[in-house]
Amino acid sequence: MEILRDGDIDPAPLAGKRVAVVGYGNQGRAQALNLNDSGIDVVVGLRGGSASGREAEMAGLPVALLEDAVASANVVMMLAPDEIHSALYCEIEPHLRHGTALGFSHGLSVRFGFVEPRADLDVFLVAPKGPGTALRSLYSEGKGMIAAWAVAQDSTGMARNIALAYGRAIGCARAGMIASSFAEEAEADLFNEQAVVWGAVPELLIAGFETLVAGGVAPELAYLECVGELKLIAELIEARGIAGMREAISNTAELGALLGGRRIVDEGVRTRMAEVLREVRAGKFADQLKDEEASGYARLQSARADARKSLIESAFQKIRAIS
Repeated sequence: MEILRDGDIDPAPLAGKRVAVVGYGNQGRAQALNLNDSGIDVVVGLRGGSASGREAEMAGLPVALLEDAVASANVVMMLAPDEIHSALYCEIEPHLRHGTALGFSHGLSVRFGFVEPRADLDVFLVAPKGPGTALRSLYSEGKGMIAAWAVAQDSTGMARNIALAYGRAIGCARAGMIASSFAEEAEADLFNEQAVVWGAVPELLIAGFETLVAGGVAPELAYLECVGELKLIAELIEARGIAGMREAISNTAELGALLGGRRIVDEGVRTRMAEVLREVRAGKFADQLKDEEASGYARLQSARADARKSLIESAFQKIRAIS
């Protein structure tokens, strides 16, 4: 695996070029601010009346109407939510200059056909491996966040150089730029979201909490045991790796983990994980995402409301009030 860092990357491909950041959410805000601090001519493109416009202006960023921002740019970054990319691309395509570089921070839209870029465009991916808040804070500290990068379409012969220069400008090359593809990045990311960090881990925490409470343990103590120690293990894994984490904990904890871990994460879990990956690759989740957007996010809104009313949320609020 080749990892490229600042010293390996020529920043010149972005020199004198304007970057339009489309969207000002988690990634849009962070990337626009990092670009600006790196001396890149950046403009935030938003629809008229967007509530984000004032926020971007207060952060010192130039803001323009979506079509004007796109028309003025050499590089356009699609950082609005994935599920609206299809309609958004149709809206901006007439305003894209010939040979514009069209960038993404998630491979989903291109991999699953939400966007079919015009043939004259360069199409690249720079996908920071973490949330925008961390991307911004790391940059501000003089550090960086590892990113995957890829090229899906190289019309001008400069797509690779632009992708790498862009990753350098948002600070990712300080940590490392890893070559990938739109398909690999999208499939791995969607799998992780469903089957590991964002899907399975919270459900495991909830299940553990509910098991202790059902066994007579006070909700607050159950929360501290099942959820409160998550930060500790995450920090140990980041610092030492999984093997090093296990060596750093007590013998009691290490033996308990050895005996209990694979009883919970058994072959049945691994089989279902493989099913999730197959479904992701077949486009099932991409279809579900389109359906969710079309419904006005009914399923997500219902799930959010239920989560706020749960016992584990109540325990969290009590712990936060005394900590």
